[in-house]
Formats: sequence, C-alpha cells, structure tokens
Amino acid sequence: MKNPDNKVVAVIMVGGPTKGTRFRPLSFNVPKPLFPLAGQPMVHHPISACKSIPNLARIFLIGFHEEREFALYVSSISSELNIPVRYLKEDKPHGSAGGLYYFRDILMEDNPSHIFLLNCDVCCSFPLPEMLDAHRRYGGMGTLLVIKVSAESASEFGELVADPVTKELLHYTEKPETFVSDLINCGVYIFTPEIFHVIHDIRTQREDKANLHTLSSFEALRLTTKTHAKDFVRLDQDILSPLAGKKQLYTYETMDFWEQIKTPAIPSLLQQLGPNVSISANVRVAAGVRLMDCIILDDAEIQGEGDYKTKLGITILGMHLT
Repeated sequence: MKNPDNKVVAVIMVGGPTKGTRFRPLSFNVPKPLFPLAGQPMVHHPISACKSIPNLARIFLIGFHEEREFALYVSSISSELNIPVRYLKEDKPHGSAGGLYYFRDILMEDNPSHIFLLNCDVCCSFPLPEMLDAHRRYGGMGTLLVIKVSAESASEFGELVADPVTKELLHYTEKPETFVSDLINCGVYIFTPEIFHVIHDIRTQREDKANLHTLSSFEALRLTTKTHAKDFVRLDQDILSPLAGKKQLYTYETMDFWEQIKTPAIPSLLQQLGPNVSISANVRVAAGVRLMDCIILDDAEIQGEGDYKTKLGITILGMHLT
C-alpha cells in the first residue's frame, strides 16, 4: 500500500529560444516544446505520461522562454489533466541541474519524497511508475532510464556502464570519442531531494577554488572562458560522471521504443522515416516514400512510387497539402 504522504513532483526541462534551431523557421513563431508532434504539442507527451505517477502533486516546466508563450497551454493542460502545471522561467540558462537548484524552494513546497526530471525532446513509452518502484528498491539518490542501441549510434548520447545485477551506475561519459558501451542515457530521471545538496556542494567547490588565490586580470579572463559560472551545473558531466560507482545512482533499462527528437541517431521504427522527421496528425504517406530532414504538418498527403524512389528532404510541408 502506497503512503499518500510520499508526494512526487515532475519537472520537464523545455530549454529556450536558443534551442530548436533544426525546427526553424517554424520555431521562430512557435517554441519548439509547443510544436505539434503526432497531433499534440511536443511537451504534451511527457506531461501526459506523468499523469501515471502515483501521488503526483504537480508538474513544473522549467526553461527560459517568455512566460506568455506558455501561459495558454499551461492553463489548458492543467484543466485537461486535473493536475497543477506551472511554467518557471529562468533568468538565464543554469544547466539541467542548475535549473532544478534555482527553483528548489518552489519544487519542494509540497515536501515531495521524489522528483522526476524529464527532457522535453524525448519520446518513448515513459515507464515512470515502474521506474519509481525500481528506484525505491535500489535505495539510492537517483535512477536514470537507459536503453541499448547500436554501437554506431551510441556515441551521439551519454554512454554508461551499469552493474548487471545491482543495476548501479558504474561509469558515465557524455558523447565519448571512443566506444564505451551500447547502453545510453534516455534523458529521464528520478531523484530524492538529496540532489539539491549535491548541486549545492558543486557550487560551493567552484566558489572555493575561485577564492584560493587572487587572479590577475588576464588569468581571470582565461579561467572565465574555460569554465562555467558556479550556478551553471550540468546533470551529465557535473553529477552523473562524478557520482558513478559510488552507490548513489542506479539504472532502469527500457526494452521499449525510445527516440530523441532533436537528433536522428537512433533509426525510426519505420525504415522509410528519418533522419530528422516530425509528422503531425492525420498525415498520409504512400508506400515507398523516404522522408528525411522534414516537418510535415496536419492533414498533409505525400504520394510516391514504390521501393523508396520518391524522397522528400529538407522540406516543411504545410497543412492540408498533397
């Protein structure tokens, strides 16, 4: 029996206007998270998946888009799912972990026992309840969703090594130059509130290093260009890599479909689609058509010959077109 006091909150990172360049020129007018994917805004899919999390208290969207761009959608989806959804605007990019820390007081208002963290540009079956159960069994600070891919595509993502029995994260490296593992990070995590103490320690260590000695103007400029500000904390390089092998982080492997929307490294389920393809609702694609580097909006129909002789690439096809 689940304890109703063990509330959970979910955080979805939506980035900002400097992201989504592959969706231009459409992303000039519509933020990438609100761009239609399978007939719904991209961010709708992870938000809907969070509905299945037991004892979910609320959902937060964190990014540095203007608040007015999300106001209407946030109000609509809150009413639709009957779950409070709130957009939190960063004053500047703080990194995937730094953004969490920046809003830590707001995220902890419901005193949650666990915090889900999802990247907006991930599309998968989102086994969130199963992941939560596994995380509780592991007893660590965090658990990340992982999947096996081909060795050729693994280098486009964060590669990791996990204990085959305990599922502990033993080693993590972000987009390595040489092959490490065919097990990759899916961009879906669950943490206990202990994550805030870890981020705080990273910020403190950076500040202490900066105060060890007085730098000349030249040294300060050189250091600034090579290092991040103390409040910019990356989840992968600054947390996952250093904590791997310390019995704090674990993995949950999915055998189901997974795709990162901004990169085409993993082949599509249908071989004639990809790379870099986004298809909206009620689109009809004839057999033998190869789609790549294109965005297809609602109700479009694409005709062609068999054996992939018809190719559509580097194209934005509008609504209701044939």
